[in-house]
Amino acid sequence: MTDRQSSPRPSPALDATDRRLIELLRDNARLPTATLARHLGVSRGTVQNRIDRLIRDKVLLGFTVRLSGDAGASPVRAIASLEVRSSDHRSVLAALKRIPEVTRVHSTNGRWDLVAEINTADLATLDRVLTEIRSTRAISHSETSILLAEVA
Repeated sequence: MTDRQSSPRPSPALDATDRRLIELLRDNARLPTATLARHLGVSRGTVQNRIDRLIRDKVLLGFTVRLSGDAGASPVRAIASLEVRSSDHRSVLAALKRIPEVTRVHSTNGRWDLVAEINTADLATLDRVLTEIRSTRAISHSETSILLAEVA
């Protein structure tokens, strides 16, 4: 990716307590501040201040729900690897953001420039989404893999 404006901003320095706090929140984002403080060996105020700073610095972007197994998951999930003409990343990202079934987009290295995560209700919808993605003029090649089962 050669577009300088789309490169990520530098991450703020995280100390061991920040990293442990993030690990605890990944395991269970609903842990009370007092419980987090006890695990970290710091005060509740320290925990709250760190969470506020991590949110402000965009290290923590939000809190989410994790479902067991396939509960609530879209029946058809896929990964589309995309090769983009070097000058057209912005237009591709804008096009992908307009497709509700595209849930995440990652930049990557190697043969592919972008990887799009796609969640649909059925194969016909996946086909429609892939057709829409592939019709984007700035995408020169693509390869899609349907995710069959989570194994770990």
